[in-house]
Amino acid sequence: MTVISSFSKRLGSVVKEIGQKKGFGGWYGPHMAAAERAIRERISMVDLVVEVRDARVQIPIASAFEPARHDIHSSKHMIILNKMDLADCSLTEEWTMHFQKQNHICLGVNSHNNDSIKQLLNVVKKRTKDLKVDEIQDTATATVLLVGIPNVGKSAIANSMHLIGRMDAAEKGKLKHAVVSPQPGETRDISSYKIASHPNIYVFDTPGVLSAEIADDDSGSKLALTGAIKDSLIGECNLARFLLAVLSSSDVYKRWEGLKCAFDQMLSSDTQAGKFVGSDQKRRRRYDSDHTQDFIVRNVRQTLFKSISSFKLHLEEEEEMERFIDAAFTALCEPLRILNESEEDRYNAVALKLLNLYRTGRLGRYTLDLVPRNVQVSRD
Repeated sequence: MTVISSFSKRLGSVVKEIGQKKGFGGWYGPHMAAAERAIRERISMVDLVVEVRDARVQIPIASAFEPARHDIHSSKHMIILNKMDLADCSLTEEWTMHFQKQNHICLGVNSHNNDSIKQLLNVVKKRTKDLKVDEIQDTATATVLLVGIPNVGKSAIANSMHLIGRMDAAEKGKLKHAVVSPQPGETRDISSYKIASHPNIYVFDTPGVLSAEIADDDSGSKLALTGAIKDSLIGECNLARFLLAVLSSSDVYKRWEGLKCAFDQMLSSDTQAGKFVGSDQKRRRRYDSDHTQDFIVRNVRQTLFKSISSFKLHLEEEEEMERFIDAAFTALCEPLRILNESEEDRYNAVALKLLNLYRTGRLGRYTLDLVPRNVQVSRD
């Protein structure tokens, strides 16, 4: 077993234990159970079920919507891989082709990109038209159900489809807005949004449902890291420690080697050219605590590069991985401007900011599951 697998299983076992606490203390409470029943009741009533998955976590036991396996006929089932802007592009393409080979309609999506949403709308329109071929097209109303586990971006997709669909139809009137939050479980009810006219198409946004029974430890850790489960249930520091193990096992950090040198050369060039850089320095002082600023993100990347590089030859040993993670937590305090708190508070603050940078793509693109070798699809 590799060190990263050991860390994954350790965190995953915590996730499975929490999942067994149905109701208070777990994520699958009475409200989620009621939401799952309501979704199951509507599946047979709609024309198309669009299952939203996280492009970073593709193994079906991890990011799949459990009722989709049993309740949805394949002809009215479509899979979209959202957050493709946060995932490895080539692996998203491989996963898309993998699902298509299994006779699923599958599409990679970025819910914040208009062109991506327009492509999704066109696919949905064509599919609903094909499914309702025997009805009068201009008068037939089609319904689409968005389903998925928590925090995969269903509400963001519903909002974008609603906005672009209304604009394309040149319709007037007040737009509806689904609640969008980085925290899982914010959508509490099923709501409808009009996304097309002539014929009319309505999409139903639904609460996220994640089974209390996580199939394996590895899946649980990946779901937790990508935000499908509330961080407070697992512990931010536990998640950040696993994240650092993931970062150290990837080659993405190697791209950050020359960041500081390149930036210093740019500043030197600007100074020699007589450009005024004082306003940038003033802005830095004023917004010192904002960890999303480019110069802070650059410094975080540089610190991670140095920390990983200094331990890289020994990270196959679990004890050395633990030492690396402790050292990285300490080193990240400076670039993240966390200096005056107690050691426990500093670690918690580093964990929160590091998780945010990862989940918003500021630390690069990562896909946590590879397409199994026996099902990889050639792109020739």
